[in-house]
Amino acid sequence: ARTNGTVIDRLVEANLRYAAGFQDPGMDARPVLEVAVVACMDARLDLHDALGLALGDCHTIRNAGGVVTDDVIRSLTISQRALGTRSVVLIHHTNCGLESLTEDFRHELEDEVGQRPSWAVEAFRDVDQDVRQSMQRVRTSPFLPHTDDVRGFVFDVTDGLMREIDPAV
Repeated sequence: ARTNGTVIDRLVEANLRYAAGFQDPGMDARPVLEVAVVACMDARLDLHDALGLALGDCHTIRNAGGVVTDDVIRSLTISQRALGTRSVVLIHHTNCGLESLTEDFRHELEDEVGQRPSWAVEAFRDVDQDVRQSMQRVRTSPFLPHTDDVRGFVFDVTDGLMREIDPAV
């Protein structure tokens, strides 16, 4: 094993160790708990540990901000219609990097590379309000048959607790 390889080399080596002791858990792709979790990609969020989830329990969909974009709706639609999920949990968090960005980020990218991104940054200032907007996007999507159990939370990166967001405020 190399001692000065890249971080990806380290990940590949870790996978070799993992695979050496791996046994097929005999599961299919349908989440046992019939739940999909949409969360930020922030490295401080260990969703399985924080929510008491085991392998096979849920679908996990992550992106910058945990924002409900068209691609998240695509994944949730497949999750519900093809793989049996019924509930959606949305998790944003405190001290999110998207709180310090603005749509100016797109303009700066355009200036740098000569092409404006087709996607929105989806930056926000009020994390609670962004969770509400994400809940509303899920609840109003015509593609999702199961929108009665959709709940949103803000995970505190300093104490690990989740605070539920009232969708009606």
